Amino acid sequence: MFIRALVAFLALPGIVAFAIPGAWILAADAPLAHPAGLGLLLAGTAGLLWCVRDFYVQGKGTLAPWSPPARLVVVGLYRYTRNPMYVAVTSILLGWAVAFGISGLCAYALAVAVAFQLRVVFGEEPWLAQRHGQQWTEYARQVPR
Repeated sequence: MFIRALVAFLALPGIVAFAIPGAWILAADAPLAHPAGLGLLLAGTAGLLWCVRDFYVQGKGTLAPWSPPARLVVVGLYRYTRNPMYVAVTSILLGWAVAFGISGLCAYALAVAVAFQLRVVFGEEPWLAQRHGQQWTEYARQVPR
């Protein structure tokens, strides 16, 4: 399962949150403009890694749709929001945008955040309700999106 978790991480947030912004920054040959953006980037990265760990350890699965957690994860950052991984990735993207002063990365972060919202509302939450039943209903009632 570790290999599946690693592949899922590299294939999904690895590309969206690191490879695409990294390529954008390299193509723009952008110098570090606002070091404070690195704080947001690091906080988002820490949050993302925490969530991936909770999916692996508590949920017995990965962040990938093709290998989801077997158990509903309601620990760690999931006690405060139902979507901390998406918040973390959006924070990483905004951190890149601020740190390197690239407005196009800010627009990219917004587009990714909208895509996350649509995926959550129309795909993920109905699937979780079906898969986890009353446990999901109670969790969703107590923890905000």
